[in-house]
Amino acid sequence: MLEFIDHLGRKVQLASSPKRIISLCPAITATLFSLALENEIVGRTRYCIYPKNKVEKAAIVGGTKEINLNKIRDLKPDLIIAEKEENTKEIVQQLEHEFPVYVFEVQSIEKNDRMIRDIGSITNRQHEATSLIQRINEAFANLPNLHGKRVAYVIWKDPYMVVGHSTYIQSVLEAMNTVNPFKTLESRYPIVSFEDIQRAKLDYLLLATEPYAFTEKHVMELRTTLKNTVPKLIDGEMLWYGANMLEAANYLKNNFTES
Repeated sequence: MLEFIDHLGRKVQLASSPKRIISLCPAITATLFSLALENEIVGRTRYCIYPKNKVEKAAIVGGTKEINLNKIRDLKPDLIIAEKEENTKEIVQQLEHEFPVYVFEVQSIEKNDRMIRDIGSITNRQHEATSLIQRINEAFANLPNLHGKRVAYVIWKDPYMVVGHSTYIQSVLEAMNTVNPFKTLESRYPIVSFEDIQRAKLDYLLLATEPYAFTEKHVMELRTTLKNTVPKLIDGEMLWYGANMLEAANYLKNNFTES
């Protein structure tokens, strides 16, 4: 019997190295494939769409906030992977009565390293995990340095919702040497008004393409109403943790001019 402690301090016991894995978090699903686990992944959510032409072989078991328990039972998983923010506590509690459920909590670049390392330990992919972490860290060493620019990252509209403290995205913003004026608010994803955004005296207002589908139209609208602030459209998938971080560093470097 193998025993692991997940990111929430829960004890997870496995009979052996897992061979039938269900992942309920898109960023982690993509990471599993990067660790040469494509033959072990049997289930995913409908939002787990990467890597293309590989992930499709895994059965869809629902979304990140709702699952089809009967489909999961049919797949007979020996490990289900969840993420605290991505999946609900109720889903984890429902599943843990029947299956081993390992819950990650990825709120920073450092916790991303731990996530990959832990997957490597659980699945006997230690070498692949160490290599992926090294490649990510090398890529992130080349993030653009924004030299204290004031930046907010917007994930929703009507009302505006921005990234705050204790989030992976905030960790990336800090690695780029930015100041997020909304980091000090109580919520990890605070709701702010347009007036709050104006008063924040931002250098950049980053509009994510997900979960809210901001477009260039929104960028153009804000350019006419915000003075001394540059609105920029950002591919939200580039701010996923895990394997996507390999592409993210170059993407972010290409989108910002170091100054």
